[in-house]
Amino acid sequence: MTAAVPSAELATIQPVFTDAERVALAGLLAGYRGLTREAHALDLRQSPPGAVPGPWPLFAVRRANIEGFARGMEAWGRARATVTRRQSTIAGFYKYAVEEELLGSSPAAHVRRPRVDYESHAVGADIEHLGLERGHRTLTITRKGGKIVTIPLAPRTARAIDLAIGERTEGPVFRAADGRRLDRHGAGRIVRKTARRARIAKTVTPHTFRHAFITAALDAGVPLRDVQEAASHADPRTTMRYDRARGSLDRHATYIVAAYLAGAAR
Repeated sequence: MTAAVPSAELATIQPVFTDAERVALAGLLAGYRGLTREAHALDLRQSPPGAVPGPWPLFAVRRANIEGFARGMEAWGRARATVTRRQSTIAGFYKYAVEEELLGSSPAAHVRRPRVDYESHAVGADIEHLGLERGHRTLTITRKGGKIVTIPLAPRTARAIDLAIGERTEGPVFRAADGRRLDRHGAGRIVRKTARRARIAKTVTPHTFRHAFITAALDAGVPLRDVQEAASHADPRTTMRYDRARGSLDRHATYIVAAYLAGAAR
């Protein structure tokens, strides 16, 4: 049986879809909120290149259509992370439709997805991935496994992004000197050039900044689980390797527990 969907959810779905498509869309989107929900809705509303104008006829496509959609997006210059995110959204939609018995089988079940270079989340971001959620400037990115997450931007980071975008309203957040999307190699060259200008003798790469962020977060006392999530580490032991002070007796749990028990005994 199809799960009950509030009428308010159905009202947000464009009427050009069939009733079954609208129910599947509303049911899937009801499981998300904020910018993540908006990103999923946008992915499912857009037509694949070469298709008829307007919303994609979701229950009428085949595997070849979905793969052609990905190839067309790449031809348009979309980042592979964006292509993979949209394919993941589409696959999730069809999985939901099959589970709710709205569709017999998923055309996305065996779709070949493009390889994504996950070292370049930032350079792969488009302006459409920026947003505002509960007072936070945010950026929606695709992590390993196609997981879509929304991360907050520190004020200085948001300001730097605003300067990089200027008056543009679409396209990549970061562009090279020739106007095309900045790739990870270009980002690496910028980092190395900046390090030389600062007279830093040590080799500095974009990954150096990632390492410094994780180390600084642990040194600042951010809980290991939160740092693990921010770094997208599947195993907490990977995060712990960055913890320079993990052998410090000053941070031993003995003192923390003793202080807690002493306070509870008062």
